[in-house]
Amino acid sequence: MRSFAEHLDTPAGRGDLANHPHSGAAGGAPCGDLVRIAVRVDGDRVTEAGFDAEGCGAVTAAASAIVESIEGESFLSACRLNAGEVASGLGLTPPKRHAAELAADALHRALGAAAKQQAVSVEPSERRTLVAMSGGVDSAAAAQLALDAGDEVVAVTLELWSDPGTDGELSCCSPQAVRGARELAHRMGIPHVTLDLRKRFRTEVVDRFLDGYAAGRTPNPCVRCNGEVRFDAMLELAGALGAARLATGHYARIARDDRGPLIRAAADPRKDQSYMLARLDPALLDRLSFPLGGLTKDAVRALARDAGLPVADKRESQDLCFVAGLGGRAFLQRHGGPRLRTPGEIVDRQGNVLGRHEGQHNYTVGQRRGLGLATPEPLYVLERDAESNRVVVGPREALATKRVLLEDATLHRDPGEVETVRLRYHAEPLACRVHVQEDGALELELDEAANGVAPGQLACLMRQDQVVGEGTIGEPG
Repeated sequence: MRSFAEHLDTPAGRGDLANHPHSGAAGGAPCGDLVRIAVRVDGDRVTEAGFDAEGCGAVTAAASAIVESIEGESFLSACRLNAGEVASGLGLTPPKRHAAELAADALHRALGAAAKQQAVSVEPSERRTLVAMSGGVDSAAAAQLALDAGDEVVAVTLELWSDPGTDGELSCCSPQAVRGARELAHRMGIPHVTLDLRKRFRTEVVDRFLDGYAAGRTPNPCVRCNGEVRFDAMLELAGALGAARLATGHYARIARDDRGPLIRAAADPRKDQSYMLARLDPALLDRLSFPLGGLTKDAVRALARDAGLPVADKRESQDLCFVAGLGGRAFLQRHGGPRLRTPGEIVDRQGNVLGRHEGQHNYTVGQRRGLGLATPEPLYVLERDAESNRVVVGPREALATKRVLLEDATLHRDPGEVETVRLRYHAEPLACRVHVQEDGALELELDEAANGVAPGQLACLMRQDQVVGEGTIGEPG
């Protein structure tokens, strides 16, 4: 690498590819430094790179060094370049290291844009594994297991959400999470690709989440994200990078019968995430790997410690990724608009007004606490009526139901093979039978009554510990 002064005097690629679409930018207010890097990718190689920069000389030198380092290199080699190498090569002091970090961020955004726009094509290899890395211990352990197996490992992180009102350090898909995951991957010697899916995630997941609450439902955005956004994008990238499989840190397994593969519950029921993966198309499963499915969380942390991974004891976030540090109620208030801020009445089943609410979205079917009602007997939320903007409450026994209607249901096996259903994440499976109605809709008949069945949640249909179908819980008939 040329010296800092040489890169300042004769910057490599300054002004090149000024309008090229495969570009990424980083910086701006409040630091004042801004850098944009663009790449031209032909097959598996970066054939040209360029940059523009504003601010201190260190940003110009860092961007120039990056451009010079990656031109002519393979795409995956470029994906290994990190801020530490750039800072060290230029002799940047700690106060100037931010310049290398900004330039590295811009580079990896540019490489991600090239991958996202299908400009990359790498020769396939049966030993190449793409690993979804969030920066947490589970995904890091999945990557380590692939390395231990002798695979050529490439990491991918999805940038899904950026909101100053949430805590990016607690989210698995924020800009901070992307940088943390990239640093971890590079520490492990793994090339890293970032896919920016923020627009798609907002439209297909967050907006539908808000619409669901506005309609009086309790949606499950993680199920939708896994089934319709995350895995499709990552498997497409795996194909472009010539990876034979995509591995993730989910706690689930894959079973096979004479009709093909199915999602199977994890060995550790406390960590099982098969419910969250229920909307995955079984046709994708032959290209997926869940290496943690047979392990406990303690075993995963021990594996990470033995490998010297710095995230071995990193705590887990309990929030949805896009509400991290803010909370669901505050998120709905912030992003839901007037439709989620309208006060209304709390009524009993006969329509008698018992109190007021500040927004029906603040309540959940089955909720008892926090109703603000003074009544001789405990009352529970029975229904959120969005049309009348009323919350209906009643005694616990009124929650019980033995029939559940499903919308947009998909069966992977015959209806008679369904043995149980899980009506919420981590809920106990309930014995049931599936009835296919004349219009093709599904109705579940439960052996025992369930309380607090919430419209909008996913119903995960099981045969033993295998997912054989799913559907969205509809309004009571």
